[in-house]
Amino acid sequence: MGREVEEYRMRLSRILLVVTVVAVCAVVGVSAFAGGNPLTAGATAPGFTLPSQDNTPVSLADYKGKWVVLYFYPKDQTPGCTVEAHNFQRDLEKFEAANAVILGVSLDTAQSHQSFCTKESLTFKLLADTEHKVIDAYGVPIKNFGIVKIALRQTFLIDPTGKIVKTWPNVDDDLRNHSTNVLAAIAAAGK
Repeated sequence: MGREVEEYRMRLSRILLVVTVVAVCAVVGVSAFAGGNPLTAGATAPGFTLPSQDNTPVSLADYKGKWVVLYFYPKDQTPGCTVEAHNFQRDLEKFEAANAVILGVSLDTAQSHQSFCTKESLTFKLLADTEHKVIDAYGVPIKNFGIVKIALRQTFLIDPTGKIVKTWPNVDDDLRNHSTNVLAAIAAAGK
């Protein structure tokens, strides 16, 4: 019985530590920084190569001649990111019919992406930018919660020639309709 009480106290101590850290972050605030200047419509999309959920390298150049929906998101297996991914997956056939691919990018590892894709039945590519080189190149802000860093939710629509034609710097404002809005932008830009 004494060992069980001690284990319980240790677990409780850890929980209290986490709650305290979260509370301090909420009161003091968290720092946010961008790796560079935010890219805007008309800019040439920076090239990149990152590992996908199956650890194969994926390059922007692989998709020359296609529309690319490059979306940055905070964290695998979190509520908002799951909603966003499910909506892109729901509309995947429509994107394919519009000659478009979906590429999701976060600071998570390829292994984390694999677990997320398996759990949520996601079939498009999620890219691991653990060193935030692509996140910085596109000027996506990062929030720093001490030991945990997340990229903010932003999307870039890249045309078949490699130019950024539209950006969504505040995806959280209309997360549930985001996939539909991106499809509409592809249709409008393609005319």
